Amino acid sequence: MALTEVYWDHHIPLPRLAPGLAKIIVALLALLCFVNSYDGEFVFDDSEAIVNNKDLRPTTPLSNIWSNDFWGSNLSSNSSHKSYRPLTVLTFRWNYLVAGDLHPVGFHVLNIILHALVSILMIDIFAILIGGLDYDEKGWIVNHAPKTSLLAAMFFATHPVHTESVAGIVGRADLLCALFFQLSFLTYCKAFNTGSGFSVHWVVVSLSLCAAAMLCKEQGITVLGVNAAFDVLLICNVNVYELSQKLLLRKNGFDMFRMGLLRRLALMLLGGLSMLYARWRIMGTGPPAFTEVDNPASFAENVFLRIVNYNYYYSLNAWLLLCPWWLCFDWSMGCVPLIKSASDWRMVWLLLLWCILIGLIGQALCSQDIQRRRTLTLGLVLLLVPFLPASNVFFRVGFVIAERVLYLSSAGYCLAMYTNICNNMLLCIMVLALLCLYVVRCALRSHQWRSEQSLFISALSVCPLNAKVHYNVGKNLADRGNSTAAIIYYREAVRLHPTYVHAMNNLGNILKEKNELVEAEELLSKAVSIQPDFAAAWMNLGIVQNSLQKFEKAEQSYWNAIRFRRKYPDCYYNLGRLYADQNRHVEALNAWRNATVLKPDHSLAWNNMVILLDNTGNLGQAELIGREALRLLPEDHTIMFSLANVLGKLQKYKESEGFFLHALRINPNAASCHGNLAVLYHRWGKLDLAKKHYEYALKLDPEAPGTRDNYNMLLRKMDQFNRSLP
Repeated sequence: MALTEVYWDHHIPLPRLAPGLAKIIVALLALLCFVNSYDGEFVFDDSEAIVNNKDLRPTTPLSNIWSNDFWGSNLSSNSSHKSYRPLTVLTFRWNYLVAGDLHPVGFHVLNIILHALVSILMIDIFAILIGGLDYDEKGWIVNHAPKTSLLAAMFFATHPVHTESVAGIVGRADLLCALFFQLSFLTYCKAFNTGSGFSVHWVVVSLSLCAAAMLCKEQGITVLGVNAAFDVLLICNVNVYELSQKLLLRKNGFDMFRMGLLRRLALMLLGGLSMLYARWRIMGTGPPAFTEVDNPASFAENVFLRIVNYNYYYSLNAWLLLCPWWLCFDWSMGCVPLIKSASDWRMVWLLLLWCILIGLIGQALCSQDIQRRRTLTLGLVLLLVPFLPASNVFFRVGFVIAERVLYLSSAGYCLAMYTNICNNMLLCIMVLALLCLYVVRCALRSHQWRSEQSLFISALSVCPLNAKVHYNVGKNLADRGNSTAAIIYYREAVRLHPTYVHAMNNLGNILKEKNELVEAEELLSKAVSIQPDFAAAWMNLGIVQNSLQKFEKAEQSYWNAIRFRRKYPDCYYNLGRLYADQNRHVEALNAWRNATVLKPDHSLAWNNMVILLDNTGNLGQAELIGREALRLLPEDHTIMFSLANVLGKLQKYKESEGFFLHALRINPNAASCHGNLAVLYHRWGKLDLAKKHYEYALKLDPEAPGTRDNYNMLLRKMDQFNRSLP
C-alpha cells in the first residue's frame, strides 16, 4: 500500500517541514486569504437561508430542521428546492444562539475556521494519494511526499474560486460537506491499518461520515466514489489499462478481489443506495422544478444542443479553476449565452477541453511512470467525481455555473496539476509566484463579498449581460434610498430579459412612489400577464390602480393576489384601505381584521382600525381594539397615539395623558403627538401644559395643520382668563 519516497518531491523549492508546522502554515495561509471577510454583512442568498429562515430562531421547534429544506420551506411543498441540509442549518442555529441574534461576524468567523480545518486535512489526503497509505507505530499517517502535499494543500487553501464558499455564509454547506467528506475518506483509510485484511468497523464509520456529509450538502455522497477508486488503484494496486486489456482479451483479471475488494465495494454500494433511497423519501414530492432561467441549457430544443452547452459549461468551470480571475456571484440570465449551432466559435473551447481531458486520461492510463500515473489518476478522480452531481448528467440542476460546487473538485485540480509540473525548478518558481497571486486575488475577492453593494457591482464587469446582476444592483440601490439610480439598473434588467417579472415589479413600485402611475400600471400588468400567479405584482398593481381611482380593477387585483397567496396580510391591509376610501367601512374593518389574524403584529392594520372606528364615532369599539393591539404591540407609539386620542374624546383624560407621554418617550420628536397632547390639556383645563406642548409641536413642525390656530385660541383664552383676575 505504501510507495517509496516520491522522486519529484526534492525538486520542489520548499523546506521539508515537520507535519505540525506544515499544517500551521497552511492554516495561516487559509486565514490570510479570507480573514478580511470576517466582519462582512449577510449578502445575496444569506438573506433567504439565514435572515429570513425561521428555523434558526430558538422559538422554532428543533424538529422543524429535519422536515424543512435549507431555506426553511417544508420539503413536501411544491415550491421547495429540496436542498436537505439539516446539519448545516443546525450550525446556523448554533451561531444564532451563541450570538443571541443575527450577528454576521460569528457566522463568518466559523466559515473561515472551517476552511482552515479543511485545508489542514488536505495535507494528509494529498500525502496518501501521492505517496501511498502508510502508518507509523503510533497510528499516524506517514507522509512520503511532504513537500508536494504541502504545496498542493497551500494551493487548495488559497484558491480564489473558494471565496463564495468561505466569504458567503451559505457556503457553510460546502465547507461542512468537505470536512465530513475528508473524515469519511480518512476513516476508510483507517480500515487498512489493521496489520492484515481490513476492518469492517472503520468502513461502517466511513459510511456514517458519508451520511453526515450528505446531510450538510448532497455532494457528500460522492466520497464513496473516491473511496472506491482509492481502494482499486492504491490498496489493490490495479493498473486500469492492464486490467481493461485483460478483460477485453478475457484473461483472468480478478486477483484483487481476493483482497476483500468485493466485500468493501458491496458495503459501500449498499450504504450508498440506502442513503439515496432515504434522500428520495425525504424529498417527498419528487425532484425540484427548475425554470429555463435557472438552467437554460437543460431546456434547449434538442439533445445535441443540450450536450454541447453542458460541455461548454464544463469548459467554463475548468477555466475558473485554471484562471480564477473572473468570478461572479451568479452566472444565470444571459451571462453565458447558449450555443445554438455547430458554427459557434465557442465550440473551440469544448474541443480543447476534451483534447486536454483525453490527454490526461491517456497519460493516467498509459504512463510508464507508476507514481505519476497513480497520482494523476487519483487527481482526476478527485476532480471529476465530486463534480458529477452538478454536471446535469443524472438530473437537472438549478444553475448554469456555481463556483461553490468546485470547492471539493479544486482539490483534485491541485493534486493533478501541481504534482505533475514540479519536476522543473523554473516551473516550481513560477508556481510559487502563482501562489502569491492567488493570495492577493483571494483577499480582493473576499473584500468584495463583505457587502452586497461591492459584490453586485463587481459582477457588472464579469457578466454585463446578466439581467439578475443588474436587478440586484438596482435592488441594493433602492434599499439604500437611491431610487433614481435603481431605475436605470431595473430598466436594463428588463431590457436584457424582457420577461423578468421581478424586475418589472420592483421598477413598478419605484415608479409608483414617484407618482409615475401610468407606466407603473403598464409594467405591473405585463408582469402578471407573464406570470399570472405572481401575488406580489397583483397587490402592487392594485395599489397603483387605487391611486388612479380605478377602484373596481384595484379590488379585483387585490383578490387575485389573495387567491394566489391566501395568507397575505399586506394585501388584506391594502384592500382595507381601498374599502375605507370608498366608505365601505365594515368591509375595511373585516379586511384589516384578516390582516391582524394572519399577522398579529401588523401595526398599520391595527392602527387603521382604531382610526376608522374613531372617525365614525365608534369610540367604545375603538378603545377595545386599541387595547387589544397594545397587548400584542406594547411599545408601538402609533397605536398609543391613536388610542390616546380616543380616550381623550371619551374624557378619560388621565389615561389618555399616560398613553401620550409613553408615546413621546418612545418618539420624542413627534410633532403631532405634542399637538394632540396639547389639545388634551386644553380640554382638560391644564392651560400651561397645553401651551408648553403647542410650542413644542410648532417648534418641530411650524406648518402643522390646526396647531397654530389652536395655539392662538389658547393664548386668547389665557389672556381673557388673566384679565378676569382681580
